Amino acid sequence: MKKLLNTLFILTDDYYLSLEGESVVISEGKEKKGQFPLHILEEIISFSYAGASPALMGACAANGIGLAMLTPYGKFLCRVEGRTRGNILLRKEQYRISDDEDRSLPYARNMILGKVFNERWTVDRTLRDYPMRVNSDMLSESIEKLKKQIEKIRKSVSISNLRGIEGDSAVDYFGVFNDLILNQKDDFRFTGRNRRPPLDNVNAMLSFAYTLLANDCMNALESVGLDSYSGFMHTDKPGRASLALDLEEELRAPMADRFVLTMINKKMITSKSFSVTGDGAVIMTDDARKTFLSKWQERKQEEIIHPYLQEKVKWGLVPYIQALLLSRTIRGDLEEYPPFMWK
Repeated sequence: MKKLLNTLFILTDDYYLSLEGESVVISEGKEKKGQFPLHILEEIISFSYAGASPALMGACAANGIGLAMLTPYGKFLCRVEGRTRGNILLRKEQYRISDDEDRSLPYARNMILGKVFNERWTVDRTLRDYPMRVNSDMLSESIEKLKKQIEKIRKSVSISNLRGIEGDSAVDYFGVFNDLILNQKDDFRFTGRNRRPPLDNVNAMLSFAYTLLANDCMNALESVGLDSYSGFMHTDKPGRASLALDLEEELRAPMADRFVLTMINKKMITSKSFSVTGDGAVIMTDDARKTFLSKWQERKQEEIIHPYLQEKVKWGLVPYIQALLLSRTIRGDLEEYPPFMWK
């Protein structure tokens, strides 16, 4: 369990939550593992199969405390809230912002700022760690280009302008992505981003990682009471979780791209992990997907220092923390949304 931002995260899959007086009690079997007064909490997010008692659910509803239940793998199940607070006020404000480009722009700008910052860091990290194994001049040029794009993002005046800068930044970043691959270079040659369908091994892995990350972002947003389908930069489209895609942008490089590079460079995935369909699409084999998913879950258990909170958290909690920060910005508790900017 961990308390962050007045939110209690339950991270052990067999912990049960119950009510004792005016406190939430965390138990494993008959053993009490922890206890927190309800009045210090705004949210409880539980990744436990064991669940919570009806009495605690009622107390959370009565005290305006959001209680979200997810599986240990992060799949959103339900959210309990009371009548007076609920998530209707939060969602109505989200919709107002989504429908107003002037109000949406600061959110979208910060998310893309985080994205390009993290892309630059990813390239810089490889250059610093392996200066003798990469084309230093090419990576240094990419870093400088991304730095200039960051300045353009800060001055962006419209969503369409921001989309253009984001597209240019992607060219600068993916233009050197092949140089970040240090091993198995013949089998994992990257010549550019392609999808629907992916046409090479690297793009197949990136697409799969982005799908997993988008799902984590969608679950995180729903757990804090936001509508994952109403975005600020990605436009509304039936069946598209636009806000999840917005949130995913800043997390792609540190959570998905770096993970894919690790899987390739450490030879956890090889050329035998892929097959080609009749239309030329490259897909991962079932065994490769199982390996990928297993390592993805392991990565989510690794701990980092969150750059904004300056507290130790697991990688898997990052989308949930960013979703909380986003919801609090929408509510007016924060002046502007703080994107995840990793170093």
